[in-house]
Order: sequence, then structure tokens, then C-alpha cells
Amino acid sequence: MNILSIGNSFSQDAHKWLSKLAKLNGFNIETANLYIGSCSLETHFKNVEENNPFYDFEINGNPAERKISIAEALSLKKWDVITLQQVSGLSGIYESYEPYLSALISVIKKAQPDAEIYFHQTWAYDTSSTHKHFVNYENSQIKMYEAIKSSSEQVVNTLGIKLIPTGTVIQTLRETVFEFDFNKGGISLCRDGFHLSLDYGRFAAAATWLHTLTNKSIKNEAFENFDIGLLEKIVNVVNKL
Repeated sequence: MNILSIGNSFSQDAHKWLSKLAKLNGFNIETANLYIGSCSLETHFKNVEENNPFYDFEINGNPAERKISIAEALSLKKWDVITLQQVSGLSGIYESYEPYLSALISVIKKAQPDAEIYFHQTWAYDTSSTHKHFVNYENSQIKMYEAIKSSSEQVVNTLGIKLIPTGTVIQTLRETVFEFDFNKGGISLCRDGFHLSLDYGRFAAAATWLHTLTNKSIKNEAFENFDIGLLEKIVNVVNKL
């Protein structure tokens, strides 16, 4: 399976362990991420219109070796899955999605008519996050999550595409496994208040993608040097999707 993501640092988080986790589960998945930090749907569409080669082209979660445009990336090979997402600060504001998302979908369908299009549902910030856009949600993690969930589900139902529910998995894990309080401690699934942690946060995203795209349960096996007990709890949440 060949996967192309038109994204930013949040798709970078999701891609980091995806190819490796897929191999462990018996799947051959190659991933490519088009990366510009904090890139919104509006900016993606502007880059399509202007054919801007501004994207770092990251393969299988590795650092990019060159810059590329969306048009060039779409022309490189037959992509089985292509994903889109909104920038995190606008991800719970449905009005920010259009007309850019529909326009990007049209471009994708013309270039890759056989590809399945998925929308990547991103996650809410840590409760103590200092991200400048957290104010859009009254600095409330639960309000941000509910807004993201509502917006992402509305957009996939309206446009007839599929959803990768990473945000729902992350929030479920926060409420059941990874309890974290800035003052009391615990294990945070974010490394800086908004990007996923390099271990369990990114693993949870990869597991969500793999389960969603293959419709198969994720195996609970040793992975990197991560705690196998925590991996089991993540896998149990993901496999209930």
C-alpha cells in the first residue's frame, strides 16, 4: 500500500512509526508525507494553484532529502491512499475547511482517480498547552476535542470521504490510560503541549492509521524499547474502533 499525506507536522507525527508497525503486522506500507510546518488547507490549495515546490518530501518517517510540489508528488506513482488534514489550530473550526478541502479533493481525484481519500482527524492540545491557537477553544482540551470531532465527522459525511480518527484515540487514551496533569505529573501523549510524544503518542497514531486503513486488529508485540504493558493498552483502544 502506498500512502501520500498532504499535511504538516501532525501527519509527520502519524507517519513516524507507521511503515515499521505495518511490517511488524505483516503489511507492506510505504508512506510519503508532504511537510510544511503549520500548513493549513488554504495554504495547501494556494500551493497547488501556484505549483509551489515548498514541501519537504518525507519517506517512511525519515527526514526529507528534497523539496517537492503537490503536483509532482501526485505524479510520482500510483497512490492507494491520500490523506488531507487541517492545521491544528483550525481543526475544530468547520468554516475554515471550505472551499479549500473540496478543491483539493477535486485535484486529487483528477490526478489519482483510483486513490482512496481519507481525512486525518487530529487531536486536542494538552490541558497546559501554551499554543497560541488554544484560545480558539477557550484553552480547554475537551472543548477543542469536541470541536475537532464534530468538524471532522461533518466534513467526511458531507464530502463522502473516509476518516482516520486519531484525535478520538488520543482523547480516549488520555481519559483511560495516560492521565496527565502539568502540576501532578503522569505520562503526557504530547511532547510540547501539542505535537505527539515521540514514543506512545506517535505509536498510538500509527496504530490508528494502520487499523483504519487495513481494517485489521493490531498485534501487541515488542516495539522499539517501549513498555509492552502500555502498548497493550494502546492497541486495545485502537482495536475497538
